[in-house]
Amino acid sequence: MPNPREFLRSLFDAALAAASPAVCVPPQLPDPATVKGRIVVVGAGKAAAAMAAAVENAWSHDLHRVTGLVVTRYGHGVPTRRIEVVEAAHPVPDAAGQDAARRVLAAVQGLKADDLVLALMSGGGSALLALPAPGVTLAAKQARTRELLKGGASIHEINAERKRLSAIKGGKLAAAALPARVLTLAISDVPGDDPATIASGPTVPAPDDPAFPFCTTRVIATARDALRAAADAALRAGVTPLILGDRIEGEAREVAKVMAGIALSCKFAAQPLAAPCVLLSGGETTVTVKGGGRGGRNAEFLLALAIALKGEPGISAIACDTDGIDGSEDNAGALLGPDTLARAQNCGLDARARLADNDAYGFFAALGDLVVTGPTRTNVNDFRALLIGA
Repeated sequence: MPNPREFLRSLFDAALAAASPAVCVPPQLPDPATVKGRIVVVGAGKAAAAMAAAVENAWSHDLHRVTGLVVTRYGHGVPTRRIEVVEAAHPVPDAAGQDAARRVLAAVQGLKADDLVLALMSGGGSALLALPAPGVTLAAKQARTRELLKGGASIHEINAERKRLSAIKGGKLAAAALPARVLTLAISDVPGDDPATIASGPTVPAPDDPAFPFCTTRVIATARDALRAAADAALRAGVTPLILGDRIEGEAREVAKVMAGIALSCKFAAQPLAAPCVLLSGGETTVTVKGGGRGGRNAEFLLALAIALKGEPGISAIACDTDGIDGSEDNAGALLGPDTLARAQNCGLDARARLADNDAYGFFAALGDLVVTGPTRTNVNDFRALLIGA
């Protein structure tokens, strides 16, 4: 058996590599020589800046024809030459995001049929393109966003509300680009990979929308792609992988109980497969905040998992957000071992009390078990791996 912590971290790294814009963007780009008119690049999301850089590298010989603007989260920018990168707030929008959204909308107006709009969309884009609908204020959008986040709303519920309150989402950006062609490359952070939900679908009109025939959308990286890459890495290390699913949702602590049950079944009943094995899953869990602590959904999942496993020997786990930010904290997630509860007790940490206070961050920080990557500049949502030793 490989070293559990090193092995689990290597699986996470393999998942991130598979979703890197430098890997997934270039093969999906058209030949700029086929575009007779202007090429305008716009975009939004945690991966938007890295996607823009990948476009510039791939189109280096035609870069003089490219203009545009993308907006990403603070700290997620990268240097670019022709495509401007603006940083704004996430998950609660701010004035910088509102101004950037106005500029993105203006950038696609007045185009002709020979022009191309290349839209680079990824998770986080919905909050970053903060252009309120007529009659809606930015303050109202901010308040509603905080309410939904604290209440444990799903990404589908949050994005549906964002569309309702927006002047740019739900295909409105595509409509503004008419009659230009719009090609959207999207890195999916939503369970099910519906293009209309990724960043709330600014360039994905409804089938009866007049912009629909002019728009093409390609989802170029997903949670399933990342999980498959991790599974391949596990096989190379001699550990049998099982992908449980890429669209798992629900309260993080409840999902943890189910995962603990599956892991114990593998260890003691060799079902659904025998150890040594690793259980992989993705999607987006939620946290209904009732306490006053710190911690995102992945850390909360692991804390609940530790309690459910009760220190069972031979079971370790990692849970991280692929964007490098677990909720609004500075960690991607954390690592869990069979000794976690015992070490916590020696440090005077009460796992159940920390869970009740939604303080998973504080729990794992005290143990030195946080996973800190910094911004990864991609986003295919949660990554979880449970290693069950022989």
